[in-house]
Parts: sequence; structure tokens; C-alpha cells
Amino acid sequence: MKNFDTRTYNVSDFIEWHNNGLLELSPDFQRRSVWTEKAKSYLIDTLIRSKPIPKILITQNLQGSKNVRVVVDGQQRLRTILGFYNGDFKISRVHNKEFSGKTYENLPPEVQNEFLKYELGVDVLFDLPYEDILDIFARINSYTVKLQPQEILNARYVGYFKQNIFEYGLKYVNYYIEGTVLTKANVTRMAEAELTADLFISLIDTVKTNKGIESYYKKYEEEEDDLPVACDKFDLIMSYIGGIYPPAELANTNWKRPQLFYTLFTSLGHCLFGLKGLNVEFKANINEKVIGKLRVILDEISLKFDTYTEDKNIDIPSDYKEFIDYTRRGTTDTAARISRSNFVCKKIFNSLNS
Repeated sequence: MKNFDTRTYNVSDFIEWHNNGLLELSPDFQRRSVWTEKAKSYLIDTLIRSKPIPKILITQNLQGSKNVRVVVDGQQRLRTILGFYNGDFKISRVHNKEFSGKTYENLPPEVQNEFLKYELGVDVLFDLPYEDILDIFARINSYTVKLQPQEILNARYVGYFKQNIFEYGLKYVNYYIEGTVLTKANVTRMAEAELTADLFISLIDTVKTNKGIESYYKKYEEEEDDLPVACDKFDLIMSYIGGIYPPAELANTNWKRPQLFYTLFTSLGHCLFGLKGLNVEFKANINEKVIGKLRVILDEISLKFDTYTEDKNIDIPSDYKEFIDYTRRGTTDTAARISRSNFVCKKIFNSLNS
């Protein structure tokens, strides 16, 4: 027998229940409120942008003549919504530049109205004893798949680095998938954010191992510093990559390999801006007029990669041998990444200046 019903309630309904003592947010089995102000701001921005959030789970208890809603799952979300309405915190600039620094009462009337009308999905439990509610709460918190490292970072941080990585990962996710750099299955576990974060670090710091990414989430949690400049650089590099290889054509080359896509990105980035960690002697000056020439150079590298790896009897030039070795082992180590990118940059420099 079904003992729950799915409904929708407006934010204004929860505010009314709370103000009238008809909403219990802290039953014994609920986790206590531990959200940071940044995390709260991120949720409010989600509501203001009319994006969906997970459902709330409540039960109803008749206390005297009053019908009290008890929150089984979702108390932190509701505390955040109620706290924002009461002016407890402001929207952060990292999440919404238009409404940065505003509390609910400072928002334009039409935005306030949409906030109050926002519909929350709710599952309502009926006539269940305390033991059954505890069982349901335990079951809800047992179905979560073990998080990947990138998913943990996404859950832990809400600052400038996370927002930029999330935005640019989604901006180029179709290119990653259509170019077969990533698969849709990878993307469901936030592989596009992981790759984008790795590429961003080469722009804001240096070409290096992908270990220690969390330190950048921490560094840029409160301040954006040079991230806007990195965003512009990222877009320009991706425009060059897209100009050289439309995604379907990238998929037919070795540059679709994640480790070599990183090399392609950092090599073009070095030609355009000069990246720390790479050899300045191999920094070629490129522009849109040499897109065709860059395609020829990169196609040749990809073709020779196949030739040298498929024919075991062929003598491999020393520079290609190192390039191939570092593509097959220690692919994300600092030395491997620098070596591969220097190799590609040297090929581009020599070809364009011959």
C-alpha cells in the first residue's frame, strides 16, 4: 500500500507554515545545519534562476488541532530558503553578479514574487510511526553512489574556481563528447569539469601534473583574481582547436586521447600566450591565417604516431620515441606533460619558420 504522495508547494507555503509554527525542521534523525554562506548563496541563485533542486521529504503530524509538517529530508535547503527570506545572508557575486550583495528585501519586486512562487517538489508521508520514518531516512542516505574525486570537489566548493570550471565544462561539453575526448558516461560523473579544471590550471599556473587540483578550488573560493583573464584565454584556445579540428574530425585523430588533447590545448596555449613550464624557444607566433598549416602539422604528428606504434620493425626517431613513451605511461605526470607539449611546440615552430 502506498503511504506517500507527491505534491508541489510554493516557497511562500513553507514561509507561512514556519511563521505559524507548523513546520518542524529539526527532528532527531536529521543532520544539523552545516552549510556555509557561499553554499546558501548558491542554492538561492538556483531558485532565482528557476533551476530545479532535489525534492523535499516531509511527514504530517496532527498536534492538537494543528497539522504540523515535519521535514524528513531537506532541512538544510529549507533553512537556507527561510534564512534568505528573513535577511540572514546576501547573494554572493560569485553566483550572481546582477543581484550581488542583495538580501531578499533588496531584490526587485518581480524577482521577489518569482522567488515566493518557486515550486518545491515534495513527497508527503502519511501516518507512519517514528521507526518507519527513521527507516526511510536511512534508505534515502544509502542509495548514494560513491563520489568520484571531481564530484567531491563540486560538492565541497561553491566559489569562483568551481563556478568557472562548471560554466566552461558545460560550454564545451558537446565538443568534448562529439570529439570523443570524453564519453557521455564520463560526463555523468563530471569528467568535463575535471578536464576543464586541469586545462585552466595550465593557464593560471603552469603545465603540471593533475594532482593537487583542490588547492585551486581553495585559492579561488573567495576571490576571482586572474580567472577572468584565464577564461578569455581558454575561449581563444578552444576557438583555435575548433578551427583546426571540428569535433567529428578530431575524433579521427590521436588528439582525441585525453592526454593528447591536454597536449594540444597547452601547445596552442603556449604559442598564443606563453605558458609557464614550457620552453620559450619553441613559442611560435600563430594567428588565424595559419589554421590550415597547423592542421597539416598536427595531422602529421598524429599519423606518425600511428605509424611508429603499429609497425614494431620501424626505427623510431628519438624525439618521437619520447613523445610516444610519455603518451603511454605517466601520462599526467609533470615531466610527461611538459615533454609532450614542448615536442609539439617545437614541431609547430620549426614548420612555421622553415
